[in-house]
Amino acid sequence: MVLLERTASVRTLHLDGGLGRFWDFPALLPDSDAPPLFMVHGFRGDHHGLLRIVEALPAHRVIVPDLPGFGQSDPLEGAHDVAAYSDFVLQGVRQLQLGADTVLVGHSFGSIIAARSAADSPGTFAALVLINPISAPALEGSSRIATRLAELYYRAGAALPERLGLALLQNRMIVRGMSELMAKTREPALRRWIHEQHRRYFSAFASRDVVLEAFRASIGATVRDFAARLRLPVLLVAAERDDLGSVETQRVLADLIPDSRLVVLPDVGHLIHYETPDQAAKHITEFLEEKTR
Repeated sequence: MVLLERTASVRTLHLDGGLGRFWDFPALLPDSDAPPLFMVHGFRGDHHGLLRIVEALPAHRVIVPDLPGFGQSDPLEGAHDVAAYSDFVLQGVRQLQLGADTVLVGHSFGSIIAARSAADSPGTFAALVLINPISAPALEGSSRIATRLAELYYRAGAALPERLGLALLQNRMIVRGMSELMAKTREPALRRWIHEQHRRYFSAFASRDVVLEAFRASIGATVRDFAARLRLPVLLVAAERDDLGSVETQRVLADLIPDSRLVVLPDVGHLIHYETPDQAAKHITEFLEEKTR
């Protein structure tokens, strides 16, 4: 059982396309001068997926939205692509009146969105942290067959009659299978908790088209696409056993970013935010103490 203790105020913002929900966690340490963090979750998730990392960073005010079309945020009027999600992030930062000391954090698909946001709006963020960054094209390398099969799955979910399509996309056995593949921890209690998190929140999407568009966005870009334009300190928190980005491709990515630091967490895969949040938080804290103070 994983206990999560921080509480947030939920901010509802009127953004292009509809309402966006933002969970705003105040810093727990009195008189903290730690910079605020704005976190972006990954594909098919919502803000719940990042709560263990939020818990591990008590000195910081942390803002975590649900991306448009997922969780409690309305879908966009146009396409759900990286450009639109990046614009959502930047609109949220402006409406919340966050200062230039803000640190942007992205996990998985959120790493692509965060990288584009920072590249498109220099000076908006003091630093960038990418957890399980997408370091190589999904349609290249050893994961290309799995990616093609996943695309067929999402295309079928969108093309079938609505009831059948939703049943396919929300099928508990398929969601459990995805969870089993991603989880690397050997701790039974933690594995059960991870599977329960995916069961609860992995199917909280607005429509089948939103999921298909977001999936295509997630496989159609990488952090590499924006690496050369990142003119701020960047921390890459990678995983030794990440099926979506090998250590080799993470090193290549780090070399493309002008001011970057790469740390590789051992014996963990694509679920750093669930399995090793304390280790990730430790590296984030050390990095920010050096780069932003």
